Amino acid sequence: MQDAREKQGKHMIRSELVQKIASENSDLRLEEVERIVDSFFDSIVEQLAAGGRVELRGFGAFSTRSRESRTGRNPRTGAAVDVQAKAVPYFKPGKEMRERLND
Repeated sequence: MQDAREKQGKHMIRSELVQKIASENSDLRLEEVERIVDSFFDSIVEQLAAGGRVELRGFGAFSTRSRESRTGRNPRTGAAVDVQAKAVPYFKPGKEMRERLND
């Protein structure tokens, strides 16, 4: 029986991304690459938190979507629970990314 990771295909975690970038850029130290990756992700989060949008041509666009408040259910007890309205992150892949994924 295959585990869930094999069924979903290959995956990459943050540390593997940092290692890959560092191996492809031997002039940068690992610590520098980590700072760059952290800065990149932090900048996206800060822009989204401020209600903005981040567009990376050929890759995609990050934005937020609003979810209205609703009544949910506690899965253990079945009791009704009020879920507050919130903003959730949304990613729309760019045309180039969609084409590369579907080739």
